[in-house]
Amino acid sequence: MSALTRPKTIIERARGTLMGAAITANTFTFGPPVLAVGLARSLIPQKLAGQRLDELAVTLTNQWLHFNSWLIDRALPDIEWQLTMPTTDLSLEKQYLLICNHQSWVDTTVMQYIGLPRMPLTRFFTKWELIFIPFLGLAFKILGFPMMKRHSKEAIAKNPALKQQDLLEAKRACENLLNRPFTLLNYLEGTRFTEKKHAAQKSPYANLLKPKAGGIGLALQILGQQVDGLLDMTIVYPDGIPGYTDFWMGRVRRIGVDLREIQIPAWVLAGDYEEDPQFRQQFQDWVAGLWENKQQTINQMLARFNNEDNALSPASLSIPAKQK
Repeated sequence: MSALTRPKTIIERARGTLMGAAITANTFTFGPPVLAVGLARSLIPQKLAGQRLDELAVTLTNQWLHFNSWLIDRALPDIEWQLTMPTTDLSLEKQYLLICNHQSWVDTTVMQYIGLPRMPLTRFFTKWELIFIPFLGLAFKILGFPMMKRHSKEAIAKNPALKQQDLLEAKRACENLLNRPFTLLNYLEGTRFTEKKHAAQKSPYANLLKPKAGGIGLALQILGQQVDGLLDMTIVYPDGIPGYTDFWMGRVRRIGVDLREIQIPAWVLAGDYEEDPQFRQQFQDWVAGLWENKQQTINQMLARFNNEDNALSPASLSIPAKQK
């Protein structure tokens, strides 16, 4: 019986309460300074101190993440990490696009834990309406998350010119990232994996939902010539998909992460996903191929946890998960 299927113990519940209190205290420690930097950023012209304030906001956020990573290393029971890292070195000073499978809110915590010492701060596309959520919306804006205003399909059907407005808005949102290091995340499945969703989609992938190519297609169309690489992360939980509270209670004892760089074909950077139907189909086929490879990677990772397969490619298992 795995830790996720047995009843929660008193110790696990107590640990979860303490972890929740620690994370809340950490958020209240670093959250107000980030918001203060954002206020100063809105008052001081970009050419005077804008870049330094942007860097300060990212530094404060990374300190918040470092404390969460410290909790994982010091306050949770030891986790068996099985990692596969790229054969080329990553850099905190570069610009990456990142795709990943999505199963749980724990995915983002794992991603930040693994990526914090290796890649720039991870950001993702957010809806403009989130700006009105107290604190969270402002934090997204301050940290440079691409915030997009999108018209509904019904509105575009009535006024096709709105589609071009959406493209211009997406370009503006992405271009705001270009003066800083970043990792721009896209969950291609668009939602968290569940057996119910998997069955409803009739997905051909045993552990994945069908990928949606539009988001990464748009990002590559806008940023592809500027980014330093496309990264593909695969996360597996061999003992079952955990909830967020399961993780902080210490009930997740084994996690696998495969991170590799995807070579972007020249034709991908030369096409127009939105306006060229032939290119769009070709691109969707390319993404489907990436997803077939991801399913094979998941099969290998699960087999390795079961001592059935010790090989993954590319493999560099000497890189530790535990933060220094």
